[in-house]
Amino acid sequence: MAKSEASEETLQRYSALLAAVGLEQKGKNMPYTSMNGNMYSFVAKEGYVAIRLSEDDKQEFMDKYNAGPAISYGATMRGYVHVPDSVLKKTDELVEYLKKSHEFAKTLKPKPTKKK
Repeated sequence: MAKSEASEETLQRYSALLAAVGLEQKGKNMPYTSMNGNMYSFVAKEGYVAIRLSEDDKQEFMDKYNAGPAISYGATMRGYVHVPDSVLKKTDELVEYLKKSHEFAKTLKPKPTKKK
């Protein structure tokens, strides 16, 4: 997996956001969170943070923050929103959406692990 082009500030803000919610950060080169094999937030290779939300929450987030879908490696990531840098700086506001993302991840069908 390629290393993220995220700035040190973005990586620190992402880590602080996860800590504020009490979530474990995974991934060395590309930080992310996951539950039951389903990723629900990550720092994209392109250097921005993305979170996975239900359709209603995703639309609310996009409307409220004038945000777009997450696009990584040239592909639109279904269910994910691109968190603008200006929003990433608002940890208190973003915490609520990360909590929603975590709750949404609990509803997703578990994926089998590939580890042996």
